Amino acid sequence: MIKEQKTVTQLCNEAYQTAKEKGFHDKQFNTGEKLMLIVSELGEALEADRKNKNVIDSSEFHRIETLGLRNIDTHPDDSFNREFPKHIKDTFEDELADACIRIFDLAGSLGIDLDWHIQAKMKYNKSREKLHGKSY
Repeated sequence: MIKEQKTVTQLCNEAYQTAKEKGFHDKQFNTGEKLMLIVSELGEALEADRKNKNVIDSSEFHRIETLGLRNIDTHPDDSFNREFPKHIKDTFEDELADACIRIFDLAGSLGIDLDWHIQAKMKYNKSREKLHGKSY
């Protein structure tokens, strides 16, 4: 059975709903604060990369496959929640996911159609000059 992938819009709505359920929207939020939390996740990704805490390049990748952690839809919650912190949490990939989740939450909470904006920007970027006219 092929699992249908969620759209960016669905992920934004899900991230926003989860954040609401977990109390991250109990008070009026400041957009600047939300943006800095996204930046902080990217800083954590930088530190994980500097420490070579990567799932892809580590010996843990085989272990993750063996434990079935990549099958998040069929993996029992109790063992997933026990094994995830040991093998995935705080890795480079995990921190990138945190940054995306915070972006999705922000977009979802503001009603931004991030799916459309990503596709529109990618289409526009294809028409731009090399390095978008910059030196790097």
